[in-house]
Amino acid sequence: MEARDLEDLEPDDARPASQQIANVLRAAILTRRFAPGERLPSQNDLSERYGVARETVKSALRILRDDRLVVSRQGSGAFVRAQTERPVGLRPHVEAAFEQPHVTIDFAGFSSETLQGAIQEPLDKIRAGRLTPESLAIRILLPDLNQPTIVPSRADPQADDPAVRERAARIVRRHTEAIAESVSELSIFGLVRNATTEIRCYGTTVQSKMYILNRNEVFFGFYPVIQNTVLVDKQPVPIFDVLGKDVPLFHYVTSGEEDDAGDQFVQQSRTWFDSIWTTIAHDYIP
Repeated sequence: MEARDLEDLEPDDARPASQQIANVLRAAILTRRFAPGERLPSQNDLSERYGVARETVKSALRILRDDRLVVSRQGSGAFVRAQTERPVGLRPHVEAAFEQPHVTIDFAGFSSETLQGAIQEPLDKIRAGRLTPESLAIRILLPDLNQPTIVPSRADPQADDPAVRERAARIVRRHTEAIAESVSELSIFGLVRNATTEIRCYGTTVQSKMYILNRNEVFFGFYPVIQNTVLVDKQPVPIFDVLGKDVPLFHYVTSGEEDDAGDQFVQQSRTWFDSIWTTIAHDYIP
């Protein structure tokens, strides 16, 4: 949807133009004319559409941000907040991250299964020449499944089991190898000048998942622990496992506003990831 397709302002409305523009955009968002994750028209386009200064448009967007309807990303514009905050809502943000010349994705979680799914479409668009980043760097931080774990583990009785861990390790290998191979091909075929995947692991029981996109946007969610029955050595075994798919993700983004909670969460997430990566994590060996 483009700025010219938005409703006109009411000439007899006594409210400030910033409030009127915010109301027009709010109506378009709530009626799904702008879908969750979709980018709003640029500040320049809105300024030209309504004949106002950019500062007036910024004030309108600030109103929508305070109402938690949009998020702003420096250098990328304003986006409709993904109201469902589920993994499917992650994908448009990942694709938007790939529109930047230098793409970085840091992932911390259990298996990187949802990460693999989220990056497939932008990787396909790179292969088709529709996205052209100059560099791509993916870092994946995983639990060390060579060490005893609380989860995954046998449920009855509750105990660490190397065979249960090996089953989980096979899942991890499948997705991490697929990511590494897909990214490596981009470099081999000259589609991205510098494309890398680094994978490290550390001793922990994973309780959450986190995606850091281009160092300025974070998706974070908690893994519920569930009891499940799986096949281990062709025998049904009750285990404690983490539920990774479809867990709600909370979205934080840097806005450049002083004392903004989103800025603080993104900064602390980066600090946590880098601290684990550079201290207790070690190279992942499949």
